[in-house]
Amino acid sequence: MNRFRIRTAVPLVAFALAALFTIGCKEQAPENTGNGETQAIFPKGEAGPAENFTGKAYATSLVASDSTYNTLVGNVYFEPGARSNWHTHPAGQILIITDGEGFHQIKGQPRQTLKKGDVVKCPPNVTHWHGASPEKGMQQMYIIPNTEKGIVQWLHPVSDEEYGSSK
Repeated sequence: MNRFRIRTAVPLVAFALAALFTIGCKEQAPENTGNGETQAIFPKGEAGPAENFTGKAYATSLVASDSTYNTLVGNVYFEPGARSNWHTHPAGQILIITDGEGFHQIKGQPRQTLKKGDVVKCPPNVTHWHGASPEKGMQQMYIIPNTEKGIVQWLHPVSDEEYGSSK
């Protein structure tokens, strides 16, 4: 009789734990708030300097560069309409869009629309910009490898005409 109870109880306990875990995960999943803002999975961070951004952008460091990894990882939240200046990275940059909608453009190429789940590789020393769409904010993780080569060279602002053009 005890053996039967144990065999029956183990699957029931496992099912109950799985159900609780699933419910907890669903409650924590990031969602768009419906008002153009995104729900962050990382802290909002510090406001980006006005000399490097149009509109409001906030950055937080997730992995500081060191001599072992030589990689910088962080998160940026762009409010709707916010964008970076044109800039370059000596060793390139990888962007992972974690929520919202925005744009990325390499100088001389058409503007690309970015959505949650997109991954962008910005080649080394190539002038580009990225930011949110006019209607929705955008969350992005950035990865800057080989930081011993440098981090970023900021250039001039992206004009309203450049931002609004898909060319």
